[in-house]
Amino acid sequence: MRDPAPAPRTVPPLTGGLADSLFETAVRRPALPMLARRRGPGSAHWDEVTAADFRDQVADLAKGLIASGVSPGDRVAILARTRYEWTVFSYALWAVGAEVVPIYPTSSRDQVEYILRDAGCVGVVVEDEQSVMTVGSVCAVLPALRHVWQLDAGAVDTLVARGASLPFTTVDSMRRIVLPDSTAVVAYTSGTSGRAMGCALSHRGLAAPCDTLLAGWAHTVAPPGEQGAVLAYLPFSHVYGLMIQNLCVRGGFLMAHEPAMTGEALSSALRSFRPTYLYAVPSVLEKIYKNFLRTAQQEGRGALFERAAATARDFAGALERRRLGRGNGPGLDLRLQHALFDRTVYRRLRTALGGRVQRATSGGSPLSRELSLFYEGIGVFVHDGYGLTETSGALTMQPLGREKSGTVGQPLPGTEIRLADDGEILVRAPSLFQGYVGDEAATRRVMPGGWLATGDLGHLDTENYLAITGRKKDIIITSGGKSVAPAALEQRLRMHPLVHQAVVVGDNRPCVGALITLDPEFLSHWRAGLTLQGDAPAREAREENALREEVARAVAAANSAVSRSESIRVFRVLPEPFDVANGLLTPSMKLRRDEIVATYALEIDAMYEARSHRRPPQAPQAPPEDPAGWEEPENVFLR
Repeated sequence: MRDPAPAPRTVPPLTGGLADSLFETAVRRPALPMLARRRGPGSAHWDEVTAADFRDQVADLAKGLIASGVSPGDRVAILARTRYEWTVFSYALWAVGAEVVPIYPTSSRDQVEYILRDAGCVGVVVEDEQSVMTVGSVCAVLPALRHVWQLDAGAVDTLVARGASLPFTTVDSMRRIVLPDSTAVVAYTSGTSGRAMGCALSHRGLAAPCDTLLAGWAHTVAPPGEQGAVLAYLPFSHVYGLMIQNLCVRGGFLMAHEPAMTGEALSSALRSFRPTYLYAVPSVLEKIYKNFLRTAQQEGRGALFERAAATARDFAGALERRRLGRGNGPGLDLRLQHALFDRTVYRRLRTALGGRVQRATSGGSPLSRELSLFYEGIGVFVHDGYGLTETSGALTMQPLGREKSGTVGQPLPGTEIRLADDGEILVRAPSLFQGYVGDEAATRRVMPGGWLATGDLGHLDTENYLAITGRKKDIIITSGGKSVAPAALEQRLRMHPLVHQAVVVGDNRPCVGALITLDPEFLSHWRAGLTLQGDAPAREAREENALREEVARAVAAANSAVSRSESIRVFRVLPEPFDVANGLLTPSMKLRRDEIVATYALEIDAMYEARSHRRPPQAPQAPPEDPAGWEEPENVFLR
């Protein structure tokens, strides 16, 4: 083992439950706006909900839950998108000492059944009639399930009416006996390989990273004198989204909800709500970047945008070198160029994000250095962090004034990180989970010596910045014995505007290959920009050749970041994306690699077989790691 990183000071420990912060804020600052609700579907107007009103709504709902027989320690699932009622229900459940079991609204019938049964839920909050039917179809095998509350059918009003006769003191008394080490959430892992595991997260564990981040970074959420405003749109079913909710409530930030994950809905919400701080996952930041590029190209300003983007990255890189003590910062020419693009390009990009965002956080997976520098260069500093379901959220953050793109920052105060001999990241933190529900053996396996074995690979540099290189189980070993981490290649492939998804393959193969899906929106835009001559068959052939060349350029760009033996030599473009519906993505939108490889086994075989037939006959004994005839990527499109 390598030496662990030192653990800095910690914040004061939690003394009660998560609901306490809301009730305390309502007493201290009753008029503080805490939540924002859209006035109606698609409305650009948001009505603010004060701390006192929010507390009263939570208390009234909690009384209804008590009247319905929900007791401390009972588990209630929430199967819904990110919406106002999700927040009210979660705090009401915590106020009575119940445990929240988040379920992704995209989950299949079997996944819903498994989680409700495995967690032993006594109730489930659903959003619509379709979810009611899903739960209803599995009720027969769920003897513990007593309640199904449908939000769109007035569940909140029904419960409030049921508990109307109970006094407020009933809720207040129950809230005050919730202990910090009581379980607050049972969050299920993504299940990318094998069954999902229920992680028991305590009130203390969920509060710890929030309070640490608030102690050191809260002042970055908004300009001095302004209340921070955050748009919640990522699923609360994921611990990252849940952490953002708790950060807002504990930090007194104004939080709005956007349940629809479409680009159009998110764009509309950003422009109307105008958050001061943005939180995202890399795929969202990649999509925003591609939308910027596509819009510029449609306006005939594509070349201008690309020059502006390059300038933004150069400018941010120079700023980074200066703050790390490795340079003098941007030179005069670069400053002038950046100032010009700020007036003509960057300001428009910031306006598209609402016009008030100056900083952001990325989580869920590592953010590419190029994308991080781009956003910093246009005036939106993105902090890339790292955490897991088992750690109740964040473990690292970028130190202010010493941010380093391409890393996930340094360990949070109170958190220790060290690396195993094989590069696996081991952590010890106050936010560690209480264990996997019903599986003590699995808990012991991932906690050798009290350190959580994360399954992630990374490295710590001399200044204690952590960089994530991939998942241990995802490492590919070619037939020549070369170990390849696919994450970096996939990340760089996705940076090309045409590429939607990428899965690198190559286990026991002579070289690395890739399965690629295309972004349908950008593909339509790209096709519209082609000027091809000839009859229909000729134009179709020329279009396919042009598309093949464009994807090959994306592969070449990705290969430029790795050694020759790690580079992609063969690839296929698939006719449809990986999706939750076809079983190739988890509900949290993570790749099911084993399922993808199994589903496309024949195509993968054909991809390698087609290339092997092109080997020159005079070189049959070429080394398997670098065989002759594999110098250029294979261009094979599936119909």
